[in-house]
Amino acid sequence: MAYSGIYKVKNPKKYRGDFTNVVFRSGWELKVFIWCDNNPDVREWSSEEIVVPYYYAVDKKYHRYFVDLKIKYKSGKTVLVEIKPEKETELPKVTKTKKYMTEALTYVKNMNKWEAADNYAKDRGWEFQVWTEKTLQEMKLMTKMPGKLKTYKPYKPYKNPKKTNK
Repeated sequence: MAYSGIYKVKNPKKYRGDFTNVVFRSGWELKVFIWCDNNPDVREWSSEEIVVPYYYAVDKKYHRYFVDLKIKYKSGKTVLVEIKPEKETELPKVTKTKKYMTEALTYVKNMNKWEAADNYAKDRGWEFQVWTEKTLQEMKLMTKMPGKLKTYKPYKPYKNPKKTNK
């Protein structure tokens, strides 16, 4: 379940931007923020401080994309990171439903954003990466996602046994 809040940066010298207003928009982002804050290989990081203009092919207009993270490692490597569920990185299966249309529009928007972010990063000698739940599992930031939850039959109402009078 997604949730949001303000992350309290423990190492403000590593954060680039307003370290008193670092907003996480999911539990996954929170885990990555903690990782960045505590990782000795991360020299500096920021969240939603990089704004990339992108052209959205659906409405034929330019918009602003606030990239989830910018991470600069001690090695000198800089990476722009977007954190998304794996399902949003893949084409949705074609169905004749409203859900398909929503998923398809989300996919197109993500592809437009990520192409712009990739070009933005390459222009600066950086990389752009999309981190999914699989990436976070490989990084040991989260355990494997459970499969389908087992369903249980509801309990029968409790019946008080009749008292016998002797």
